[in-house]
Amino acid sequence: MPNMIDRATKAVEWVVVALAVLGSAIIVIQMVWISYGVFMRYVIGQPDRMVTEATALLLFPVALVGLAYAMRENSYPRVTLLTDMFSPAAQKFVALMNGAIMALIGVFFSITTINATIRAFNSGSSSEILSWPRYLFWGIAAFALTVFTFYAILRLVQIALRPARPKDAPDGMV
Repeated sequence: MPNMIDRATKAVEWVVVALAVLGSAIIVIQMVWISYGVFMRYVIGQPDRMVTEATALLLFPVALVGLAYAMRENSYPRVTLLTDMFSPAAQKFVALMNGAIMALIGVFFSITTINATIRAFNSGSSSEILSWPRYLFWGIAAFALTVFTFYAILRLVQIALRPARPKDAPDGMV
């Protein structure tokens, strides 16, 4: 069973990294587009109305596509001053509770964004200036949050299956 979980985690990590690359590409596009907008506004004297709306619309999905990658890289901030003094079993319990909270929050936001994507698609709503369909932005967010949720659940199962690490064991040792 642990081997199957590890293989599933490795497979999902490909999608996690792909989402991070997508987020990076969106940021580069925004950077170029904002620079163009600043040039048009202050050098040419003709502001481009599309820049503000496009960057605002792209900020939403870019904020979410990196969630699973941050989990993969263990980049979420943690305060361990108190938990480092716990026994290995108590530390594992805290890690399980933290993972469960992250997975439950992921489930909630995944359901919310999937419903929003469906509603935006059915209504045919689009952005005001660019006329971009809103379901595209909700869809990227829904996919990213669903991947995050699935990855959080896989990580939670990994924590549950691994034995508690003794306090004096170096990192990477069980």
